This record gives sequence, C-alpha cells and structure tokens, in this order.
Amino acid sequence: MQFDQDLQSIQEMRDAVQKAKEAQQKYLAYSQEQVDAIVKRAADAAFSKSLELAKLAVDETRMGIVEHKKIKNEVGSRAVYESIKNEKTVGIINEDPVKKIVEVAAPFGIIAGIIPTTNPTSTAIFKALIALKTRNAIVVSPHPRAVNCTVEALKICLEAAIEAGAPEGLIGWISKPSMAATNELMKHKDVNLILATGGGGLVRAAYSSGKPAYGVGPGNVPVYLEKTANVSRAVKMIVESKTFDNGTICATEQSIIVDRNIQQMALRELKNNGAYLLNEEEKNRLEKIISPSPGHLNPDIVGQSAVKIAEMAGVNVPSSTRLLVAEETRVGKNIPFSIEKLSPIFALYTAETYEEAKELCWKLLNLGGRGHSLSLHTSDDNIAREFALEMPVSRMMVNTLSSIGAVGATTGLMPSLTLGCGSFGGNITSDNVTARHLINIKRMAYGIKDVSIPAPSQNESAAASIQSGDSVNEIVDRVVKQIQPSVNIDPKAIAEMVNQVIKKYQTN
Repeated sequence: MQFDQDLQSIQEMRDAVQKAKEAQQKYLAYSQEQVDAIVKRAADAAFSKSLELAKLAVDETRMGIVEHKKIKNEVGSRAVYESIKNEKTVGIINEDPVKKIVEVAAPFGIIAGIIPTTNPTSTAIFKALIALKTRNAIVVSPHPRAVNCTVEALKICLEAAIEAGAPEGLIGWISKPSMAATNELMKHKDVNLILATGGGGLVRAAYSSGKPAYGVGPGNVPVYLEKTANVSRAVKMIVESKTFDNGTICATEQSIIVDRNIQQMALRELKNNGAYLLNEEEKNRLEKIISPSPGHLNPDIVGQSAVKIAEMAGVNVPSSTRLLVAEETRVGKNIPFSIEKLSPIFALYTAETYEEAKELCWKLLNLGGRGHSLSLHTSDDNIAREFALEMPVSRMMVNTLSSIGAVGATTGLMPSLTLGCGSFGGNITSDNVTARHLINIKRMAYGIKDVSIPAPSQNESAAASIQSGDSVNEIVDRVVKQIQPSVNIDPKAIAEMVNQVIKKYQTN
C-alpha cells in the first residue's frame, strides 16, 4: 500500500522527535567533561569529511563551488568548535561573590533545525554542534533540494557523538521532508525552540508557530568603496567575496557604491579581477533572468557561475568571467539589479557625495536587508565609526570580505551560520547565533540588602477593618473614640446615616 508522502514525512518527524525526547532526558545527566568530549568528537569527524560533504552538496544542489563549500564546512565544524569549547554549559556556569548570585545552565530541550539549500552541510554541522554543547537534542528538516547531503552531515555528527558516549536519537532528521512535516515539527508539543535558517516564508512560519524561535532575515548587503580606500586591494577582496561559493552566503555583497572620484579606478580593477561590465542591452536581458516578476529572485540563478547566468540571458562573455556588473542608478523591487541576487551579479552605483553614498546604503538595506550586514572599505576610521552608529545593520565588515567575514572566518565575530538581524529585521537577536543562545540561565540570588518594612498607617488600618467585614456600628464607634472628647457626636445617629447611604447605593 502506497502512503501519502506528507503522511510519511509527518510520521518520520514524530518518530524522530520521540527518540530525541528520550535521548535528551538521558543527556541531561551528562557532565561538562562528557559533553565536551562528545562535541569534540563530532566536530573532528565533520571537519575530516569537509571535502566529501562539499562535493555531495554541489552534486545534489547544483549550486556553489566545492572548494568554497569545503571552507564553509571547516568553519561550521572546527572554527565553531574552537569558539565554544571553553564555554560552560552544564550546571553552575558563573558565580558572583559580591552580588551573591549563582548562575545555572539549563537546556531548552528539543530544537527544531531548519536548514537552507544554499549552505546545507555547513549549517547542519553548526547546528548539531551547538545543540550537543548545550545538552539539547535537535531534529532537522533539510531543504528538499539538499536532503541527502544534509542528512549525511548529520549522520557523521551523530555517529561520532554516539562513539563518544552520547545517547542514540540525540540528532534526528526528516529524510523525506515536506512543508507539512516542517510546519508540524515547528508546532510539535515537545519542541522547545526553533532555529530557522532559510527563506522568508519559513522564518515567518517559525515566528508564528507559538514557540521561541531564532530566525534570520535576508541580506541585501551594500558595499561602500569610499574615496580613501586602497582601491586595488578593496576591489580584489570584493570580487573574491562576491564570487565565494558563487554568492550563496547571505552576508555576501550585493551592490557596490563607489565615490565618483575613484569610480574609474574601481571599474578598471573590477575588469582586472575578472568582472564583465554589461552594456545597456545586455543589462536589459539579464534583468529578465534575475527577476522574472518584480521583487522575486529567479531561483535558477542562485549559486550559479557568472558564465552560466550570462548564457541563460543570451549574453556572450569570456570564459574567464567571474562576475557580471551593471551600472545602476535606481533602487526598488522592480529594479532587478538592486535586490538580493545570491549569485555573482553586481549593481554598481556611483555616489557624487558622501551623503548620497549613505542614502544609497539606506535605500538598499530598506529594500530587503535591514538588520543584516554592511561592508565598507575605507582608510578613514571616523567614517567607519559614523557608519557603525547610523546604519541599521547588526554587523559591519570593514576592509575585509563581507561574505566570510560575517560568519567569523576573517573577523573576530563569533563563527556562526545563523546571523541574527535584530529588531531592524524582525529578529529576536542581532548576534551571530551560537551555543549561548541555546541555554536558559537560572539565577539563585542570596539576600544582601536589609530593607525596613514600615507598619501600615491608622487610615490604612481603618480601611483594612472595613474590608474585613466589621459592622457599620463597630466601625463608627472606633472612629468616634479617636475624635477629641470635646466634640459632641451621637454615634448611633452617624451609624444610621451611613446605613441609609449604603442602602441607597445598593438599590441603585
């Protein structure tokens, strides 16, 4: 009997969650030393298979470059491990003897991991490692076009973890993913946190699931080539960054803004580094390939080479072409070169003034990259600091490759394959997500301050007496006794007046 694929997918997900729940309950008893040994074994195993996994990813997804995906796998395994290996994630993780506060780590429980097709193996390794480090279990929903390579990366991590003593089922996955199973995974009663890296629709679904969620927004990253920059060095880095894995990292530069007085130098250096400058007719052809309908990226160009994309548009370019560049003046959803392209295609804007350059950066970010990243090449630190203060981004790379700099490969940023966009981009965090984001921190606080609690005033005592249910006669009698004896008051007359007022309001 042939079962519906959605039903099979949902059942597989439920089984994986059940196994993960049982495994995570056992994992709670593990010490920091046991956890760290498991994480190291898994990281080493994934690192040793970086090239093999890169080949699997390129073969299956038909995106990117093997050598570059290998580097991403190495960042997702070795670099991530090195960044978290000394973090305390079990038991008491911090004590403040002055404030007398003790902090205790507690895992979330079961994490739902959503993996993109652009970085399938590196993201899977990264999420598995930070889950293991924090005594969480994880169940992964791969992208349908990257199932085999994603599952293989997870198997490598799980098998190594089990060899190091981890319980079976701690890392799970859906081998036949469907949207129905993914949505149910995110809403499953036993799932405690969602770690979503993927398209806007999936991230919105994660945030609307009713569960705590870390999601990321799109990156329409501007790179500003400021007039004081070392143009030759800057352009070389920009081209290397943009062509890294054919532009599949969300922090990759999407549009160049260059000051007018260095524009010709920049164009010359772009050509020297393998860029092909499109004429107006060629630009029009490519626009139809980039975005067949306004505001929507053609998925067929994602992660493809410049030569292949040019062929798709019917544009003849040299076989050595690394990058397609078109001069642009406008920004908008209906301007294909201005949107996030996730491929080696650049829009080039020329700024007449510094203020115009800033305005262009704002427009590009507002179009679809708020909160994500911005790249700047300059020799003026004051300009860098001004940009850092003013731009609505969570990370700004200066004089480096934006694509791999944002994930921590060429910068001191935390190595991560999930980059938060903060409230600018509708995310809960602006951090590079890592192990510390996957633990609750409980706090035990000792009393260190003496506080004198004042006694209630007489008026408050009287009010308390009224609320306690005393009769009107008793209350009036107490009040009258507190009045000076010289005053001639008939308590019975006052009590009668009060009773009449109460009856009046009770009947209204």
